[in-house]
Amino acid sequence: MGWKMSLAMAALLLGLTMVVTEDEEENDPCVYEALSDNDAVLCKGLEVFYPELGNVGCMFVPVCNNYRQKITSWTEPIVKFPGAMEGATYMLVMVDPDAPSRSSPKAQFWRHWLVTDIKGIDLKKGKIQGQELTAYQPPSPPAQSGFHRYQFFIYLQEEKTISLLPKENKTRGSWKMDRFLNRFHLSEPEASTQFMTQNYQDSPILQAPGGGSSEPKDKPKPT
Repeated sequence: MGWKMSLAMAALLLGLTMVVTEDEEENDPCVYEALSDNDAVLCKGLEVFYPELGNVGCMFVPVCNNYRQKITSWTEPIVKFPGAMEGATYMLVMVDPDAPSRSSPKAQFWRHWLVTDIKGIDLKKGKIQGQELTAYQPPSPPAQSGFHRYQFFIYLQEEKTISLLPKENKTRGSWKMDRFLNRFHLSEPEASTQFMTQNYQDSPILQAPGGGSSEPKDKPKPT
């Protein structure tokens, strides 16, 4: 009888452990969710690393650990292209196509970062050293504007001298990215990726009842 009692007790404990574990997983807000297949099409060979999060390529920034607020103040990420040719020169572009919102992208594209003259040998290691035409601006999606895509592109620059027009330098928003690329005969990117996040105040676990509305205005905001 003793061994049967021990076996029954062990089975009971195992069942309780499994139930508790499942409950913890269901209640754990730290879920690293991958992008949908449609959005994942852009994820091609590029890695983007932020502190604590690691590589955010092709994923949603998780709600846990206040990551959606932290990413708005972190400095530029490590961008690594393992497939870069060591002797080549590249350009990095980071944009938000969903400014001020994905449903009404009146300020598409919002230019977050633009760096030229990056050596392939550095890009392979994640060192973005070159001519910074637009300083890095962290993702800061407006409240109540939904999820924003933050896209990174690597273009083969070759011997071209890249520059922004004076009118392009005046603002980050409503950047005609296609015209810019056509001006320098840049077509398909060598590598790309994107991640998605929303304003941290819009996260379900952080929303407080009775809060005021913060609908985005027509005037573009930093995103």
